[in-house]
Amino acid sequence: MKKLLTISSLIVVAIGAVLVIGGMWGIFFTYENIARENIVTPADAAISEKPVRGPLTLKVQADIIREHTLKTTGGKTFAEMPQQVPTVDESGNPILDAEGKPVMTANTARNIWVTATTLTTALNLGILTYAFSGLTVLFGCIFIWIGIVFYVLSRRDRFA
Repeated sequence: MKKLLTISSLIVVAIGAVLVIGGMWGIFFTYENIARENIVTPADAAISEKPVRGPLTLKVQADIIREHTLKTTGGKTFAEMPQQVPTVDESGNPILDAEGKPVMTANTARNIWVTATTLTTALNLGILTYAFSGLTVLFGCIFIWIGIVFYVLSRRDRFA
């Protein structure tokens, strides 16, 4: 039993160390990739004019992108806008075809949502990466602690 606990303690500590190292790497990897984009929150954000680096500033930046996009599209989301809109002339009147029907063109406001969705998804994935990496570090620490407990138990005379 003593030998089993000793071997188990070494294995569990090794697994814990790998988890801690992997989790820390995930945190640093995420930080470095976010930092190289040089994103700064705008003045009207909840955390204004700060470099986007961690989960809080990532969330604030994603929220303000959505807010700005809603303002730009008149409060409508991608799904609420038509795919095509009538083409208008300089005075704002619809251009009609030979049959008297409006000439339709792609709704460019929907493209704003495609870009905004791409950006907010990337920012939100950064938040999830920080959370997952932090959880991995936590589990690694728990494994190391369990390994230490196994080792201490293996040194007791009762298991000789």
